[in-house]
Amino acid sequence: MTTRRDKPILVGVDGSAHALWAVQWAAAEAVLHRAPLHLVYAIGTGWDLGRVGEVRVHNHHYREEGVAALAEAEHQARQAAGSHTLDIATELAWPAPVSVLAKRSHAARLLVLGTRRMDAFDRAVLGSVSAVLVRRAGCPVVVIPPDRAPAPSHPILVGIDGSAASVRAVDIAFEQAAARNVDLLALMAWTRTDQRETGHSAAQQAQATLSASLAGYTERFPQVTVHRILTDGDPATRILDESVGAQLIVVGSRGRRALTGFALGSICRAVLDQATVPVLVARPRPGDRRHSHSIQRRAARNRRLKQSR
Repeated sequence: MTTRRDKPILVGVDGSAHALWAVQWAAAEAVLHRAPLHLVYAIGTGWDLGRVGEVRVHNHHYREEGVAALAEAEHQARQAAGSHTLDIATELAWPAPVSVLAKRSHAARLLVLGTRRMDAFDRAVLGSVSAVLVRRAGCPVVVIPPDRAPAPSHPILVGIDGSAASVRAVDIAFEQAAARNVDLLALMAWTRTDQRETGHSAAQQAQATLSASLAGYTERFPQVTVHRILTDGDPATRILDESVGAQLIVVGSRGRRALTGFALGSICRAVLDQATVPVLVARPRPGDRRHSHSIQRRAARNRRLKQSR
């Protein structure tokens, strides 16, 4: 049986500088979790039409470029690993990048991607490989920005909304904080969705949801110091503000079609587009929806008890 530790950290390689930043981050992550590293260069080009299929254009001239890119990526990974032993596999694949990485991701621990800064026109018209793979990947996706390398002593930041996607994000955020021996920032941003609702009652509900979402984690991860951040306003803006002092942002994804709480095209897309630190987008597992319902019930009960006092 394949264990989680046996699952590789998968990295998309294309010879660019931003892909090498992703390789360096992924190599350090692989050392941290004692996981193998899988570097993939997709030679195929063409158009990925989703469920309709894929139009491929094979260009054999890309093979030499791929071999060179993988060699440089492996070198960078070894450099990032330092004296630590790192199991590295490299692969030249013919399908287009989205197709091959989406397929390989189902057997991976993490998919790590570099991304270049895109202007508003590029984002609206072209989108990005990272945005597509966040929707289609079969494992959590980490997107590495080109700006800077955050300090390893900085905390992990997780966005919480009580959804099934948030359940998975909280799990991963605690695991990351424990592995790095750093603090965790747990952020819940609330806004009034009902005009009849007062700011005080919305804040109470958010507080109850935040507390219920974190219940039990202190016992599981006693070494992690948690800082709760309850704030009003736009969640993406609040996450980006707090991320200035963080080394990793963790948010939750529903999967292929949409994102719960941090929706691709709105909150999650804004975080991915503007974050200056790595962003990890997680998807819920079987059972997380049930856990989410339990969180909502617990939050409602706690809120009623507080109001009755």
